[in-house]
Amino acid sequence: MSVLPIRVYGDPVLNQATTDIDTIDGRVAALADSMIATMYDAPGVGLAANQIGVQKRLFVYDKGDGPVVVVNARIVESDGEWTYEEGCLSVPGLSWEITRANAVHLVGYDLDGNEISVEADEFEGRIFQHEIDHLDGVLLVERLDEDQRRAARKLLRRRRVEVGAHDPDGLGRLLES
Repeated sequence: MSVLPIRVYGDPVLNQATTDIDTIDGRVAALADSMIATMYDAPGVGLAANQIGVQKRLFVYDKGDGPVVVVNARIVESDGEWTYEEGCLSVPGLSWEITRANAVHLVGYDLDGNEISVEADEFEGRIFQHEIDHLDGVLLVERLDEDQRRAARKLLRRRRVEVGAHDPDGLGRLLES
């Protein structure tokens, strides 16, 4: 298990959709272990495989109850609306008000190949939507309105962004509420 570099805004791998994992084996488990170590080191609450340059449909997260690995994840239902300030480990140090579904139904597989079916809202639902966006090649910046997106891109081109020391993905504050 090792901490891996996180790809940041401008890296083309982040804009490419990932592919399904055909076989869940020891290599996938080792990748998940390294992703968990990387997520905690960042620190963050979620990390998709393409954020470390692996184009496979896998993400890890920890909403405060310990790490969870989801393979070949898909959101099959969503409902409602919830706006909250959100950031991203691949766009470090920046965050924006993002509106997403309030409740989602996620399906996928765990590392033992068992089916996962989770209905989640607010914090956990937001993590799922954020990580699924990554797996689909969509960055947080693409969720902004046109004016915000233009300003964000200008800012990101103008300066190098460094990872903030406290809550870089903007979701950790939900744990405190």
